[in-house]
Amino acid sequence: MKRLAAAGMTFAVAIAAAATAQAADLPQPAETYTYTDPVPAERFDWSGFYFGGHLGWNWSEFETSNGVTGRFTNRDSGVMGGVHAGYNYMLSPNFLLGAEADFSLSDIDKTRNVAGVNYNTSSDWNGTVRARAGWAFDRFMVFGTGGLAIADIEAKANGISDSKTKVGWAAGAGIEGAVTQNVTARLEYMYQDYGSETFSLGGQAYKTDLNNNQVRFGMSYKF
Repeated sequence: MKRLAAAGMTFAVAIAAAATAQAADLPQPAETYTYTDPVPAERFDWSGFYFGGHLGWNWSEFETSNGVTGRFTNRDSGVMGGVHAGYNYMLSPNFLLGAEADFSLSDIDKTRNVAGVNYNTSSDWNGTVRARAGWAFDRFMVFGTGGLAIADIEAKANGISDSKTKVGWAAGAGIEGAVTQNVTARLEYMYQDYGSETFSLGGQAYKTDLNNNQVRFGMSYKF
């Protein structure tokens, strides 16, 4: 009986081993892989309204001519700062057009004695309204700008003063980068030319030309 049981166990083990080997030889279902395209990083969108502030350095040059003093130049420089606001519109994934206005305060005040005349020139504020065109490299942009400029000009000769509000033109260029999805930072150069203005001081006519060169750093919040 024991021999019969042992024989039966041996036969069962042999059958199980044969079945396992046969199952291993059968073709297995192929593993399947699902391919998905990588999600592209979202490009920075420069479109929309923005508002910000700027701070920089202003170089002013007043070139004056008069029958008594002849031609001479007052040059002065100093810190300037103000606010700006504008709107950008993306015409393509890289090219944008926009408009911007700014207002800045400055402390330009220079006196020069020429031929016995103490001639003083000053300007306390200036502003511009300009078009902007830029080329964006995702979160980085280079731009050019140009439009109208306006400034106050005051002249004094031996204590007699006269002031004007003068309209001219402005042009410049700069670079701008996105710090966050809503905050951008910029560095720009601006040239402003206000042409000539004649001041009547003490019976004398003083013809004065003003131009500004400005380098300024700014930050903006994009809505």
